[in-house]
Amino acid sequence: MSKKSIFTERYRRLKTLLIEARAAAGLTQAELASKLARPQSFVSKYERGERRLDLIELMEVCDALGAEPTQIIKKLR
Repeated sequence: MSKKSIFTERYRRLKTLLIEARAAAGLTQAELASKLARPQSFVSKYERGERRLDLIELMEVCDALGAEPTQIIKKLR
């Protein structure tokens, strides 16, 4: 049985894609967190890999960034 980890190569790529999408949207972590009605630490923790996003949270982040979740997911293959 494989061990689940947020430190996989695929999750590292997801973090990178989300950071790039935030930068492309011209948002700081604090601004994105405000759009999500979450603390800035929420964004910081998933960007640093301290916290894993579930599917619903990923969709919410993408919506706030104006990014298409399916496009981000396709880049993870």
